[in-house]
Amino acid sequence: MTGDDSRANFTYFSAEYAQALQAIGAIENQSSTLLLLGNTDELRTFIDQFIAMAARVKAEAEDRDEPNFAEWFEELIAKAEALRVEIAQR
Repeated sequence: MTGDDSRANFTYFSAEYAQALQAIGAIENQSSTLLLLGNTDELRTFIDQFIAMAARVKAEAEDRDEPNFAEWFEELIAKAEALRVEIAQR
């Protein structure tokens, strides 16, 4: 991989990670409100969509030999899956 490819990968995955952090933060911040309003299915849908997106980017990071980004996305996926379990228990 050239230096340009490495920089391009870093820029791409940094932006994806920033968006993912913002998305999981919004899901966490809104989860209590959505649950109180009885919108459990909507919350589950948001979480499932987040997990699908994060898994796609994680796989892409693995394919492009970016193990740090793959690990960070795995952590976000685990966080979302824990939230999904918490919601299922309510």
